[in-house]
Formats: sequence, C-alpha cells, structure tokens
Amino acid sequence: MAMTIAGLAKSAGVGVETVRYYQRRGLIGTPERSGGSGIGGGIRRYDDGDVRRLGFIRSAQAAGFTLEQIGELLSLDAGHDHARARKLARERIAALDAKIAELETARASLRKLARECAASTGPCPILEAFDSPVIDPGH
Repeated sequence: MAMTIAGLAKSAGVGVETVRYYQRRGLIGTPERSGGSGIGGGIRRYDDGDVRRLGFIRSAQAAGFTLEQIGELLSLDAGHDHARARKLARERIAALDAKIAELETARASLRKLARECAASTGPCPILEAFDSPVIDPGH
C-alpha cells in the first residue's frame, strides 16, 4: 500500500517533521519522487516496510533507546546478531534500573516532606525545601 509522507506519519501517530528528522538521521529511507516533472515534481511514496520501520523506531524509543542505539538495532540481522541485541538490551535495562532508583529516592523524599507538611504549623516544609539553594558538594 503506497502512501505519502503524511499517511506514513499518521500511521505511526507522529508528525511529518518527525519522519523527516528520522530520514535525516538515516533511520528511514527517502524514496525517489515518482512521476511529475520540474522543480519538486512527483510525490514520494512509502510502503508497509516503511510503516513497520517507523513502528520499530517508535517502540524502541518507548523502551528508552537513543536514536543512535536504534540505528544500531536497525542494522542488526535478526537471525544472527542476538548477542549484540542482547547487550544493547542489558545496557538499557541497567539505565532503567538507575532511573528507577533515582525516582524511588525522589518519591521517598516527597513522601517525607508531605508528612512533615501535614504535621507543621509553621512554614510549609515542601515550599521551603524547593526554595532552599542547591548545594553542590564539589564546590
């Protein structure tokens, strides 16, 4: 099924500029213009393979992979590059674990501030915590 760039973008729930950005990054090919003549003649047509590739990119982004990593994943052979794909996934899992730990620390801090705020009759501990200067231990 041939479609325009607008149709491709719509199929993935992204904007046309996002598709063009992926093209500039080399993640999606840019088909030749078909028909027409003169400056800008013809229309580029995308197919189901482009839809699948765009879906792959969006799914990999949702998993937190960078565009560089997605480019590498796209270059891997599904039948032969299991070890490299597994290594990239493990790296991503480690990064997610670190982010989860950071978020859990932030949640615990906010819970503590909320409890202190509920028990406080003076200035709000939450507002005071956000208003105090951040101390950089390195300086």
